Amino acid sequence: MSQSLDDVFAALADPTRRAILTMLLEDDMAVTDVAAPFEMSLAAISKHLGILAGAGLISQEKRGRVKWCKLEPDALRAASVWMQGFGQFEPVNLDAFERFLATELAEIERDAPPQDGPAPDAP
Repeated sequence: MSQSLDDVFAALADPTRRAILTMLLEDDMAVTDVAAPFEMSLAAISKHLGILAGAGLISQEKRGRVKWCKLEPDALRAASVWMQGFGQFEPVNLDAFERFLATELAEIERDAPPQDGPAPDAP
């Protein structure tokens, strides 16, 4: 299990591969469609897809002359279980944090001295 977990995290370490996984959340895609939004060669995209497939995050199959990529929904299960081991940390409530920041910024603005214009030049 340790090697497969290493493979998953290594695959997820690259932003291009994470973007590919996000694209595949929508639907299966042909390799050429996966490559379209990226400014890199088809060979480079194929290498990224090979790493994702090797980690079990996607599968590839040939349909006629076209190679299709499909997200494997259970592939992140082991990584998720491993990360849940760190569940003793409270999750960050981003909505509450945003409200706190808004309150703090409003107080800072309210307490700040008024600015009448540009500061005079010092001699």
